[in-house]
Amino acid sequence: MGSSCKDDREEVIQAWYMDDSDEDQRLHHHRSPKEYVSLDQLAELGVLSWQLDADNYENDDKLKTIREDRGYSYTDIIEVCPEKLPNYEEKIKSFFEEHLHTDEEIRYCLAGSGYFDVRDCNESWIRVWLKKGGLIVLPAGIYHRFTLDSNNYIKAMRLFVGEPVWTPYNRPHDHLPARKEYLENFVQKGEANHAIDASA
Repeated sequence: MGSSCKDDREEVIQAWYMDDSDEDQRLHHHRSPKEYVSLDQLAELGVLSWQLDADNYENDDKLKTIREDRGYSYTDIIEVCPEKLPNYEEKIKSFFEEHLHTDEEIRYCLAGSGYFDVRDCNESWIRVWLKKGGLIVLPAGIYHRFTLDSNNYIKAMRLFVGEPVWTPYNRPHDHLPARKEYLENFVQKGEANHAIDASA
């Protein structure tokens, strides 16, 4: 029974709790012992994920369906690596500043890989490793950051509802409506569910 339950998404997206080391941000930063986080646990924080066919993204019906269902009308493709991204060092630093957006952040990895770090309900960092074929949606209002891994390369499709707004609001921006909604929808709801579990 075990292998038939395997989640295909785990081939392209893995997540784990991070250690507190300030070594190179591009390293794995596993805790010891390692503490993995399931994609279902990520979904409880509002982080959604899919596995898609990155070699066929122009004609992929699954991607088309996701875009139609979620209203992603805009796409572009970005390559993050020293050779392709102007002001690379500066950009990488700014991507790794903890921030939130007032809209979803949607990234589909077409090649390479990178890390999206998100905060859990207790403010611990979860590192989400996105590889070729993985698509993730970070909800509006979640504190997060991005860095490349030691391969120093990712090619990603960015998707957006309507005209893109990429404005990062560096922490703290707890007064923003998007942050308050996020806390209501995911953090407080999660706390309420755990309280019910504990009393059951």
